[in-house]
Amino acid sequence: MKKAACLAILGTGSEVGKSIVATALCRLFVNKGINVAPFKAQNMSNNSGVTPEGLEMGRAQIVQAEAAKIPPHVDMNPILLKPTSDIGSQIVLLGEVVTNNTAGEYHNNKNVLFSKACEALDRLRKSYDLIVMEGAGSCAEVNLMARDIVNLRMAKYADAPVILVSDIHRGGVFGQIIGTLACLSNKQQKMVKGFIINRFRGDINLFKDGVRWIEGKTGKKVFGVVPWYDHFHIEAEDSVVIENPAVVSRGEVDDRAIAVIRL
Repeated sequence: MKKAACLAILGTGSEVGKSIVATALCRLFVNKGINVAPFKAQNMSNNSGVTPEGLEMGRAQIVQAEAAKIPPHVDMNPILLKPTSDIGSQIVLLGEVVTNNTAGEYHNNKNVLFSKACEALDRLRKSYDLIVMEGAGSCAEVNLMARDIVNLRMAKYADAPVILVSDIHRGGVFGQIIGTLACLSNKQQKMVKGFIINRFRGDINLFKDGVRWIEGKTGKKVFGVVPWYDHFHIEAEDSVVIENPAVVSRGEVDDRAIAVIRL
C-alpha cells in the first residue's frame, strides 16, 4: 500500500507560527481536494483537548484537524507531555495517561516513544494522501538534537521536505534563518527546501530586498511572507503566556484589573 507524502513545518524558535502555518496548509490542501491530516509527534502542554473518543491530545492538532475537515484522532498527536513541575511531566500516550517522568527519565525513554510516534504516523499515512507535520520549538537546539523525536529526526523518518518558519515581527529574522541553518549538518540543511516568513507588517515591497538576500545567501526559496494577523489564534502551548497576553477587550479601559499569578 502506498504511503502518504509528508511535509514538515519546522521553526527557528518557539511561537514563530508553526501551528498557524500548518493549520492554513491543512485548509489549503483540503480545499484543493487533497485528503490531508495533521501530525505532531510530541506536544508539551497543559492546554490539551479531548477527541470524540474521550482521549487527550494537543489543541493545535485538534484545530488543524478541523481545518482539514476531519475528526481529530490521537494518532495526530501520539505523545502529550503535561508539565507537573520544572523538571517533570505526566506522559499521555495515544490519549491516555501512562506515567509521570522526570526530564531525565523521559529522555531515557525517548527511543521507545519515538517508535510509538512512528507507528502513529504510519497509521495516518495509510488513511490519507498527505500529512502536514509540525515540529516543536527550534529545530536547531544542538544540545537536544541527539534526543529529538519531533523535528528533523521525525522529518527524516517520513522522508519529508522541510519548510522553515520564522517570525519577522520580533525582529532578527535574517539571523534566525541563517543561524538555524548554521547549526544543522550538511545533510540536515539539504532537508530544508525553503522558508515562510510569518507576521509581516507594512508594505511588502519594502521587504523584497530582504527576500532576495535570504534566497541568495541560502540558495533556498522564500515560499511566502504571511501578513500580520490578529483575527486567528491557537492557544499557546507550554504555559499561560503572561509575557505576551492575548487582548481580551478593545473597549474603553477603566480602573478595574485582573491579575494572574504564575506559580
